[in-house]
Amino acid sequence: MRRLLAAFALACLCLSCSQAEKPKQQVTVYMYSEYIDPDLPKEFEKQTGIAVRLDVYENTEEMTAKLQHAGGVSQYDVVVVSDHQVPVLAKLGLLQPLDAAKLPNAKNVAEQFKSPPYDREGKFSQPYQWGTMGLIYRKDKVQATEFSWALLLDPEKQPGPFVLIDSMRDMMAVAFKTLGVSVNSRKPEDLKAASELILKAKRSAKCLGFEGGVGGKNKVADATAAAAIVYSGDAIKACEEDGHLAYVIPKEGSIIWVDAMTIPAKAPNAEAAHKFINFILDAQVGARLSNFNRYATPNAGSLALIRKEDRDNPAIYPSPDTLKTLEYLEDLGEATKLYDEVWTTIKSR
Repeated sequence: MRRLLAAFALACLCLSCSQAEKPKQQVTVYMYSEYIDPDLPKEFEKQTGIAVRLDVYENTEEMTAKLQHAGGVSQYDVVVVSDHQVPVLAKLGLLQPLDAAKLPNAKNVAEQFKSPPYDREGKFSQPYQWGTMGLIYRKDKVQATEFSWALLLDPEKQPGPFVLIDSMRDMMAVAFKTLGVSVNSRKPEDLKAASELILKAKRSAKCLGFEGGVGGKNKVADATAAAAIVYSGDAIKACEEDGHLAYVIPKEGSIIWVDAMTIPAKAPNAEAAHKFINFILDAQVGARLSNFNRYATPNAGSLALIRKEDRDNPAIYPSPDTLKTLEYLEDLGEATKLYDEVWTTIKSR
């Protein structure tokens, strides 16, 4: 009898040890820094039992290199990427199709984002946030009645120390808008003219170099810089914290962007990835995300839950006239190589 009891106790102990040693399920998310309410991953874990590990990057080139050459395609479960990069990653075989049956909350997505130019069938992505790119500036350093990208790109108009944005497509878009051509131009002469504009600005004694949107915002916030190229949400939060700051989309226009949730081709936990994406697409969660980030929500179900002052803020939800000046970045196809060459030259000189 004692042997039976001992055997039973040993079996229970082994079972207990086995359960204790079982690792907690995890979803690993790769996104821009400062881009999610820190309470949301905790809530997701509470709802699902799945822990969230966040890893961050600052620009598209860094993210793509990580997925393509540094094993990121098999390390991450969800990657939040810039809209124009979705078709690029898909063509490289770095993304897997989403399972629509596992994303019932996709019904909440606003119509304008259900068939976007970068993923017409919604095969590889679901929208996370959308916004614009513009200038954050110090009102005590920049006195202008009309704002233009020339405030940074023209040495004669630079108001003081400034920061360029460390993102190839976004920085090229600024130069293209200044030149009055499409942000998706593939003409060699346009790229040459744009690179010359950027190089002239970079070589200015007032240029503090290239930074991600958050880095540029921080330099303006601490008065190291008078102006910087940033994304709308980063700017809105900073402006509310400091009345000396303001955000504007220059008269030439800018880009409208959507950051999208994708699943890498070799994601270690695609099942958890779908659950995380579906969680973000919940109407209440989507509202909390935008209320924290201060970017516009692509979730129609969330809009009524957004702060009224944000819904009425043209820096977050631009006016119809401003929207007409905005362009989506497109997949460049074969012209990508030319862009890469131009950007390498800009960064190295």
